[in-house]
Amino acid sequence: MNNVIRQHFDVLVVGAGPAGMAAATCAAESGLHVGMVDDNPGIGGQIWRGDTINSATEAKHWAQRLGAAKVDVACGTRVFGHPGTGILLAERGNDVYELKYRKLVLATGARERFLPFPGWTLLNVMGAGGLQALVKSGLPIEGKRVVIAGTGPLLLAVAAYLRHHQANVLMVCEQQSWTSLVRFGVELLRQPQKIRQAISLQGALGGIPFVPNCWPIEAMGRDSLERVVIRRNGKTETIVCDYLACGFHLVPNTEIAELLACEIRNGYVHVDEFQQTSRADVFCAGEPTGIGGLDLSIAEGQIAGYAAAGNKSAAKMLCKTRGKMKRFAGVLDNTFTLRPELRSLPSQTTIVCRCEDVDYSRLSRHTSWRAAKLDTRCGMGPCQGRVCGPATRFLFGWSPDSVRPPIFPTSLANLGALSSQSITEHCEVTGGCA
Repeated sequence: MNNVIRQHFDVLVVGAGPAGMAAATCAAESGLHVGMVDDNPGIGGQIWRGDTINSATEAKHWAQRLGAAKVDVACGTRVFGHPGTGILLAERGNDVYELKYRKLVLATGARERFLPFPGWTLLNVMGAGGLQALVKSGLPIEGKRVVIAGTGPLLLAVAAYLRHHQANVLMVCEQQSWTSLVRFGVELLRQPQKIRQAISLQGALGGIPFVPNCWPIEAMGRDSLERVVIRRNGKTETIVCDYLACGFHLVPNTEIAELLACEIRNGYVHVDEFQQTSRADVFCAGEPTGIGGLDLSIAEGQIAGYAAAGNKSAAKMLCKTRGKMKRFAGVLDNTFTLRPELRSLPSQTTIVCRCEDVDYSRLSRHTSWRAAKLDTRCGMGPCQGRVCGPATRFLFGWSPDSVRPPIFPTSLANLGALSSQSITEHCEVTGGCA
């Protein structure tokens, strides 16, 4: 039988990546009862996944500090609904959690943006971060030929990681031009810490071709990937490979914030100087407020945690540090804007919505996300538009109309248990069921 577990926290943090860990730690160190939930099997998010949480200096520091603060951590627990003020619903296995809170911190991170092109659904064509995560989880990569393509610094970090694990990284294809990248390099000079990171990456990437003005136009193979066709400075080139790892920058995970009716501006959750959203009881930190990387996420997480705990003096002390990092985040976003040529990548028969097998030709007949969804079921599969939504936003300029619960695929048995227990409690209170 499925169980309903009810918990109450002074501060509830959703997301156990760097921003969430920092927020939960700072709120707990301020003397409050803090809970943290995350759908991953362990803390650390995507960036500190697996052994990284114990090996990376900064990750280990925050993990130890989190443990000492006695935060109530529930991993493998996914939030799927918001039945009323101050309550979130989550599930883990056969258990449903009714999580009550006075203050909520959303640190839900970001995901990779995928752009459809012919062959992108082939086996071994995947997200750059996705391939890295699989290797962290034990996927053997030694000797495998890998092409990494898309845009943004994540490509270089993934290339360095895969090489460290003995992959044969053939090329890093960056869609932006040398001109944009040089401007980005000049901005790095104002960020000493970023310079140190860049120098470290340069050493790890020595010998791997880095090619601007370059992107994949087709993946080919019988049952799985065998080769990829790229466009390089206006010319096509075919590369034989085992894996194609694509990442066209990041998309913030704002679904829970939207479900809670927090204000969204330009695709990001709008927050004030204390990371407070348009909802007085809800704070947000990390990538949902703007793609800015690890250091900014940690700074925002600390500010959100302190502010949610009512410790605004401690939060204010971190605002100057956050400001410097946020300026860099703006440069990052502007530098790696997708070029318009990428809108012509899909052919008429290219699948755009993988969950419902909807191709480009069927979508191109419509003028809005809602119309396409009603006619084709685009966005109604297991991913609930998390892949095809950002893709159609870029390809057609569409925006989803609303976010409705459950925001993730949820067990009917768990929903039934929640409903059944609510009815039973009603009967106990009223003395019977009519």
